[in-house]
Amino acid sequence: MKLQMGNAYLEMGSKYLTTLRDSNDILGDFNRLSERLAEDGYLLIRQFHNKENIQLARQALVDRLNNQGKINTDYPLIDAIAKEDVKGSFFGGVPSDENQDLAPFYELVTNEEVMDFFSHLLGEEALTLDYKWPRAVPPGGNTGAHYDIVYMGRGTKDLYTMWTPLGNVTYEQGPLAMLLGSQHFEKVKNSYGKMDVDRDHVETGWFSNDPIELVDHFNGQWATTEFEAGDVIIFGMFMMHSSFNNDSDSFRMSADTRYQAASEATDERWVGKNPKGHYAWGKEKDLITVEEARKTWGL
Repeated sequence: MKLQMGNAYLEMGSKYLTTLRDSNDILGDFNRLSERLAEDGYLLIRQFHNKENIQLARQALVDRLNNQGKINTDYPLIDAIAKEDVKGSFFGGVPSDENQDLAPFYELVTNEEVMDFFSHLLGEEALTLDYKWPRAVPPGGNTGAHYDIVYMGRGTKDLYTMWTPLGNVTYEQGPLAMLLGSQHFEKVKNSYGKMDVDRDHVETGWFSNDPIELVDHFNGQWATTEFEAGDVIIFGMFMMHSSFNNDSDSFRMSADTRYQAASEATDERWVGKNPKGHYAWGKEKDLITVEEARKTWGL
């Protein structure tokens, strides 16, 4: 089986692509979960969320897509079949009067069970960044390889992303992929990993659009899986990740949410009732390409 990432095709079971392993076998043992997170760079947990809550959150996003005129209404709305040639949608923000329709989503990712899990994993009280990143990736869409640190690195570096698929995500729909070993790419971490997209005038936060180059040059290996509603994957700021192309006719619905120890510094761009978010990235002139930046880093 071959999966497409950008313009490249990766064959499952090759040096370029393998499957993610889940951590349900050690669920509840937070010492072992912490060790595995450090070892693998990620935790894949099956059925972390209640499926009914996932369905409610999905419905909220589907309703927004439908209001935007992006859903093919010849099919059940919940299937999120896209109209031809539509773009994706990003619903980033915080709980507010304007976002009351997304209340089921915010409850899903901030409920007591979720916060208790991260408090136990981190060994102290956890908080979640107020800003949340739910999105709908259209047919043909994918995400290039990147570290999250370049977007939210002004607080603690011990910040964790939880990626939640809002529905089943098959191989055809373009699941998330981890670049195994990338949390140990010290030269990359000490150059690209210190980039700030609002400060450094780089046109994209993606490190590469070429997944094969990353394996051949840095000795990593991509890993992915199919996801069912309720599954999550948790990873740190220095875990290179990407997604496969969405080759289906539906939107891929998912969300990124971030968690950290409450005692540590937060990135001011993503906290408060009205987080300022990215204030310069993509708004400045004379931006340099990531290829140009990589030359200066010797990468």
